[in-house]
Amino acid sequence: MNAVQIAEHARALVDAYGDKAEAHAAQKASSLRNAGEQLHAEAWMQVRKAIKEMRGAHVS
Repeated sequence: MNAVQIAEHARALVDAYGDKAEAHAAQKASSLRNAGEQLHAEAWMQVRKAIKEMRGAHVS
């Protein structure tokens, strides 16, 4: 996944899951890691990081 795709996934998860978006991304990454899909798991960890950064940007 490139940076644009990561940002798009992060935004879509926040829109769909709200406050639970980061947890959803982490759970997806964990499931993929357990299934031996390390590259996909890493991509989902990047999505999780993007969600966390988006949240931080909105805190004043």
